[in-house]
Amino acid sequence: TYPNLIDYPVGMTNEIVSVLQTAQQPYNWNVDDFQRPPKERLVIYELLVRDFTALHTYQSLIDTLDYLDDLGINVVQLMPIQEFEGNESWGYNPSFFFAVDKYYGPADDFKAFVDECHARGIAVIIDIVFNHSFGQNPQVRMYSENGAAGPPTAENPWLNVQAQHPFNVGYDYDHSSVHTQQFMERNLRHWVENFKIDGFRFDLSKGFTQNFTSNVGAWNQYDQSRVDNWIRIRNEVYNYDDQVYLILEHLGDNPEETVLANNGFMLWGNINHEYNEATMGYNSNLNWANYQSRGWNNPNLVSYAESHDEERLMYKNLLFGNSSNSAHDAKDLEVALSRMETAAAFNIPLPGPKMIWQFGELGYDYSINHCPDGTVNENCRTSNKPIRWDYYDVAERQRLYKVYAALNKLKTENDAFSSTNYNWDVAGQGKRLIIEHLSMDVVIIGNFGVNAISMIPGFTQTGTWYDYFAGASIIEDNLSNAFLLQPGEYRVYTTVELETPDISVGLEEIAFEGGSFLGTYPNPFSDFTQISYQLDSPQKTTVRVLDMQGRVVGELFSGNQTAGQHMITWSANANSRTNLSNGIYLIQLVTDSGVATSKVVYQR
Repeated sequence: TYPNLIDYPVGMTNEIVSVLQTAQQPYNWNVDDFQRPPKERLVIYELLVRDFTALHTYQSLIDTLDYLDDLGINVVQLMPIQEFEGNESWGYNPSFFFAVDKYYGPADDFKAFVDECHARGIAVIIDIVFNHSFGQNPQVRMYSENGAAGPPTAENPWLNVQAQHPFNVGYDYDHSSVHTQQFMERNLRHWVENFKIDGFRFDLSKGFTQNFTSNVGAWNQYDQSRVDNWIRIRNEVYNYDDQVYLILEHLGDNPEETVLANNGFMLWGNINHEYNEATMGYNSNLNWANYQSRGWNNPNLVSYAESHDEERLMYKNLLFGNSSNSAHDAKDLEVALSRMETAAAFNIPLPGPKMIWQFGELGYDYSINHCPDGTVNENCRTSNKPIRWDYYDVAERQRLYKVYAALNKLKTENDAFSSTNYNWDVAGQGKRLIIEHLSMDVVIIGNFGVNAISMIPGFTQTGTWYDYFAGASIIEDNLSNAFLLQPGEYRVYTTVELETPDISVGLEEIAFEGGSFLGTYPNPFSDFTQISYQLDSPQKTTVRVLDMQGRVVGELFSGNQTAGQHMITWSANANSRTNLSNGIYLIQLVTDSGVATSKVVYQR
């Protein structure tokens, strides 16, 4: 994909060739005053350029920014883009740390991507690998036993002869060496100052120690030398930019992570197993997704249900979901996608930074071990994965995207989600998040079971509460009132009326050429409403009710009708609609001439 790439000097060398260009034109930055979003309200979107767009270029990433912007994320985190070994890779095998890998395009194209992200209010984080390197790296080649691609000799100023921890791949950096420390400091500064990078996710940060052990359990335990290494790195970065995001993939014991979090680092929080048990319909406890549950002083936990390293939730939902209730089979695609909405409602709004893995917002359901031939094998973990932009055209998947977007907007635009005064009650099938803040209170309830349950929401006060997704309000005068939640159902309540998100899909408000929609009365209604419409000619007509997610609530009429005015009565208390939730519904009129829709508000 690299334009006008210089021919390789065949016959002159077999190694990597660098190209030096004098008098380069500097990139003309459009955004010089970017304000980074606050850490506690970050919504990070992690992606691999290779598997996100078919062209796998920085320019194609720029072309997708409307999609990410509409999703409402405020950070893009790229898997490693420094020059890595081979032509395509996840990028965790770096060789030239100061270069942008040519597989994705020129350096100025990458700068243009960062610039356009900043113009949209989106920060850019790059994944960086300082734990190890491989045989193409000159730091290996200049001091190696066989004079070429390693292993390192004792004279190597950067690399250990023997790796100092049990998870090592490649050749292990010696983080006690002043040469390694200076190299890292220069490299981080290079990306911040020359590329305006907003932060770093440090791969395998637990490896930054010289305290040798082959025991994983011992390696996970508190290591003061490792803490000292990281605080030194933080201080070096903060000397020139004290707002840079520093994220560690530590995944160690909590005492050390607590110290690091309280010293300003954000840390990855892998809650994949627990969220997947919840989406599959089994017992789960999401407690560890909450930084306060870990005893941290600051909201520095980047908790996530999926990452590049974890199995995709939807893959396991469809294989292993709870099927004990045939009316709500968690293996069913539509049911599984709806349960992903509930999981998102119990991830994104929780105070503290959160992360989404690419296409998780569309219910991506290929295994992390998916092979190019369609089989599933752990040897294919890092192989290319199908790029399914067509998922957005599937109504249920598009609805999931819109729910994610609505939750992201809720979190990033409201101060309540910076609150430290909240209750995270997530051990049972019925889960709650209760937030108190001067700007507004928030209560989120959800049923992760596969059968209906009653639960008390935990409202913090009596009075009016607004259903964020339904666009309706309730007046609560008894804080002990229990609400009936259907399996997989969730609700988001606030004490301040917010703009109702449009998460409807598959509904097209087009001109009704064969007649006119006369409306509904009364609207709002509590018992019944009458739907009136005019037909200009005899037509086959269907009148049905949909919720704001585009799901059919009920069919009111279907048959042939004569020309003239018609009236259909919808009784909200008829038949199965006794448990109808307050909110906005769509009346859809389908005739031979077209489709018309009208909104109606039900308030019990």
